[in-house]
Amino acid sequence: MAERGRPRAFDREHALRRAMEVFWEHGFEGSSMSDLTSAMGINSPSLYAAFGGKEALFRESVSLYGQTDGGYTSRALREKSTARASIEAMLRDNAAAYTTADTPRGCMVVLAGSTYTDRSTGIRDFLAEMRRETADHIRQRLDRGVAEGDLAPGADTAALANFYATVLYGLSIQARDGAELTELNQSIDCAMTAWPAS
Repeated sequence: MAERGRPRAFDREHALRRAMEVFWEHGFEGSSMSDLTSAMGINSPSLYAAFGGKEALFRESVSLYGQTDGGYTSRALREKSTARASIEAMLRDNAAAYTTADTPRGCMVVLAGSTYTDRSTGIRDFLAEMRRETADHIRQRLDRGVAEGDLAPGADTAALANFYATVLYGLSIQARDGAELTELNQSIDCAMTAWPAS
């Protein structure tokens, strides 16, 4: 008599990456459980056991996105020596990432919750809060620029942060609509002409 084997283990990190790509491409509402389990190479009970359900999987996927493909904003704001260089690098690095051929186009945090139902308002609110946090991080970098003297004293950093966050999110939508990197860079060129004179 044959012995019963143990369930085959799966690579959780790989499965999460595949789920992230499905959510990024199709959004939370547009990603069915069968889409997710098929991409992840697991069945529904395994998904629930490993991740706790679709919403928990989505939130973990967004976290992975922020640590990997979506990390350009925090890197630019942290690493560039001036506020202006930080903002320009944030826009250009993201534009390049939004149009790469080997991942879905645009930003997961901008696009994955753009359609929602009454059942997914928590996802909408979660992503909206993440976008507000991004605008706040931009404002903090601009405030640092004022303190360090590379942005004019009295600059309205809150308004500037909202403007450049809006440009960033608009680039994502343009990329999803098929705009190429050269077009996005032209928009960035225009946006950078709004930088306050020193």
